Amino acid sequence: MSAPILVVAAGDDWPTDRVVAELTGRGAEVFRMDTADFPQTLAMAARIDQAQGWAGELLTEWRAVELSRVGAVYFRAPGAFRLPDGMSGPEQRFASAQARAGLGGVLSALTCRWVNHPTAMARAEYKPVQLAAARNAGLSIPPTLITNRPDAVRDFAEQMPGGLICKPIASPVFIEDGRLKTVYTERPTAKDLEDLRGIETTAHLFQAWVEKSHEVRLTIVGKRLLAAAVHAGSDAAHVDWRSDYGSLTYTVTEVPGPVADSVHRMMKTLGLRYGAADFVVTPAGEWVFLEVNPCGQWDWIQGATGLPITQALADDLEGVEP
Repeated sequence: MSAPILVVAAGDDWPTDRVVAELTGRGAEVFRMDTADFPQTLAMAARIDQAQGWAGELLTEWRAVELSRVGAVYFRAPGAFRLPDGMSGPEQRFASAQARAGLGGVLSALTCRWVNHPTAMARAEYKPVQLAAARNAGLSIPPTLITNRPDAVRDFAEQMPGGLICKPIASPVFIEDGRLKTVYTERPTAKDLEDLRGIETTAHLFQAWVEKSHEVRLTIVGKRLLAAAVHAGSDAAHVDWRSDYGSLTYTVTEVPGPVADSVHRMMKTLGLRYGAADFVVTPAGEWVFLEVNPCGQWDWIQGATGLPITQALADDLEGVEP
């Protein structure tokens, strides 16, 4: 009997539903859980000793899985722990920290295939780490400045005759007044550079503007590279295609050999088996790396192009080589 596959994801994450359906359709044993279920509807009893590594069970009302048998883990943005009602604020913070260290620690100690391991994801989410890994792997990157000094921005701009872009260093999404808001990439104008008040309040990322023919969303699953060219149909999308999805068109494309080799080196450095990477392709055909998201969305690009991303994820979790 094949080793079970542990799926750790939010209960309402429908792209994960597709992966689970693909795996179960193949006859794989799948145990799906959300950390939000712990400790109220998910229980754990785990033990380690000199004779063997971590063993024991994860249990729900309906199912159980033996930890020592787990052959692979698909880890994708699970929810926050839901603790019993009636706990005080300090009690909740203490219990949540214990749950993270206990449940999270035991899961993280499993020595199996991870897509992706949470510690690798946490490190790879830092854009400065990504850019260094991409550069060292041989990928082209745009000149980049991270600063909170207005004078450093102006000096950098003077060295970039083609202009700049400014974008968030971390997640571009936040909630304000109960509304979900997104901060998109922008191209600062000469007037913007005259008044940079506010730059000193936090870190900002500036990059040289790269002239583009189009962009590429490259979904990386193990050794498989699934690439879609993204063609912008509006001025806003030409700067940041996320700002105008309705104007976009997509075509399946191939990854040049040297770029593919460098991408695999970068992923090995970052310790990732899955990533959603974005590239600019210049009018001359050069691929310029922008970023890689270790938990990036993929379902919409699969729907638009037919790229077999669900199948690739299932293959990788089962250890099937392309």
